[in-house]
Amino acid sequence: MKGFFGRYLDINLNDEVVRDFKIPYDWYNKYLGGRGIGLRILLQELKGNENPLSPENIIVFATGPLQGAGLAGTGRHAVITKSPKTGSLSDSYAGGYWGYELGKSGYDGIIVRGKAVKPVYLSLMYGELVIHSAEDLWGLDVGETDYKLKEKYKGGRVLCIGPAGEHLVKFACIMNDITRAAGRPGFGAVMGSKNLKAIVVRGKSKRLVYDIEMLKETKKKINQELLNNPGIQEFGRLGSSAAVVGLNEEGILPTKNFQEGVFNEAEKIDGASCIFKNILVGRETCAGCPIRCKRVVKGNYKGIEIEEKYGGPEYETLAAFGSNCLNADLYSISLANQLCNKYGLDTISTGVTIAFAMEASEKGLIKESIKWGDPDVIVKLIEDIAFRRGLGNILSEGIDLVASTIGADFAMHIKGQELPMHDPRGKKALAISYATTPRGAQHMEAMHDDGAEGLGKYGTPEIGIFGPVKRMSWNKKPRFCKIHQDLASFANSIIACDYVGFDAALCSGYNPYPRFREAIYATTGLEIGVPEMLLIGERNFNMLKIAAAWVGYTQKDDDLPNRLKEALPSGNSAGDPIPNSILKKAIDEYYELRGWDKYGPTDDKLTQLNMQEFIGTIKRDDKGNNKKLL
Repeated sequence: MKGFFGRYLDINLNDEVVRDFKIPYDWYNKYLGGRGIGLRILLQELKGNENPLSPENIIVFATGPLQGAGLAGTGRHAVITKSPKTGSLSDSYAGGYWGYELGKSGYDGIIVRGKAVKPVYLSLMYGELVIHSAEDLWGLDVGETDYKLKEKYKGGRVLCIGPAGEHLVKFACIMNDITRAAGRPGFGAVMGSKNLKAIVVRGKSKRLVYDIEMLKETKKKINQELLNNPGIQEFGRLGSSAAVVGLNEEGILPTKNFQEGVFNEAEKIDGASCIFKNILVGRETCAGCPIRCKRVVKGNYKGIEIEEKYGGPEYETLAAFGSNCLNADLYSISLANQLCNKYGLDTISTGVTIAFAMEASEKGLIKESIKWGDPDVIVKLIEDIAFRRGLGNILSEGIDLVASTIGADFAMHIKGQELPMHDPRGKKALAISYATTPRGAQHMEAMHDDGAEGLGKYGTPEIGIFGPVKRMSWNKKPRFCKIHQDLASFANSIIACDYVGFDAALCSGYNPYPRFREAIYATTGLEIGVPEMLLIGERNFNMLKIAAAWVGYTQKDDDLPNRLKEALPSGNSAGDPIPNSILKKAIDEYYELRGWDKYGPTDDKLTQLNMQEFIGTIKRDDKGNNKKLL
């Protein structure tokens, strides 16, 4: 099929055997790319009972049909493997330039199996794969690793882990281009467990394109339409960092480990603040994207330089190390962002973990004195977590395990993964998504209620959502959640940026998905209408659910932390709890809409989705499958 190379590079680190993994033609038709192909490979190649940090786990680096084409929003790649956080298959996405080069490598992706005897890195330069010793790189931080490998491989782009991944911190990231993170599921620890330090890529292969002139025209149109939209222009100028004050005004800015939704000093850490302007020195972008939404900051915190090469904090980081820790020092937050990028740590999980430690200290559940809002403690704990020192060694295992050890009932996680900086008490569809997602708590699966509320009466009619949407209402939210999850899953299958897609563009009144479908037709010749777009997304989301059922997750595991069921004490979302009865009713309706029983997709649903190869693979006895699916 045009638009694809039709093969993945398959590397076994145990014996350094390298081969091609041919992708069956019908997989592209049904699952398209990115999330879909990555999950389909793993559901075939894994047995199901692998420890995520064992040599038996497999990690996939994937592209889709648009990577390497230079289309706005597609300078990205996907990483898919078993997560140390949830124990099930998960996926993560990163922008920058590494995915663009992988899209020109001559392969649709890379599969890595086994474990090297000693640290190694991979170079895939112009289609040739070489395995090298990385003993001189092991122990280096992300910036140092990037510098050394770029010096050796001119024009190459570097993906690597830092010390956190080497020390198997459960929320370690895989970093690329220094500032971009495949975060949340702990994939940096998976790379570390394989003694795999880095992958350098530079490509020159061009995919065979179905209609090159149409692709060129589509690229021009989407760039023009994005740049002509005032909302997107403003988003590019401020990035996500300016969301702090808005969410604070809505009363859902996570504050004091989600005890509150209002932070009295929110203006000090907002991206539009005077303080932020004092340290802002530039904007960055990803391959082919004209929006340039990434912040670059420079400054100093107590004699420690905040360097431009580590970018700058976005919303999630500002809230995680700011309001959620009661910290209003923007310079310390910027340094925290730098340290997480430097060592390869997920900023959300790290910030939530530190807030948890602050509350545990306050309640006398740990011996260490960790005071709310202390920026010095935040900086020190990041170092201790990355290198597994003292309390950091305990926290590096994740707050779910720590909470069960010390008897804490305030660990803000779902299925082992720490909550992002969005309080579902003011976003009811998000509450359903949080509770039900097979990936553990994460915020990039569906459009947020408050974002949709801004669309007014028009909603997103192309996919059957008509306004108005009220963020505090439960009315029709299971359907809203399901449809937007399928749309997000499609975006993750072509690996298109959420900001260029539903998370910023749709909220600004611009629907980019017709252009994405044009681009897919231009590259592959596949004619994808709205129903097929959502169907591809639904198929690929169902594979996540199958994998979760495989390791024993059922509907009983779909829940929210008890704190989120209590009403917020103040602000514009106060006095509206999430009772168990309402949440359960919404989840039941959601399962019915998805065609799931308590375990996952029924055989009838799999037949409807043309996924017959998975019929009979879910063991319906609450004990997990633990056997080869296919």
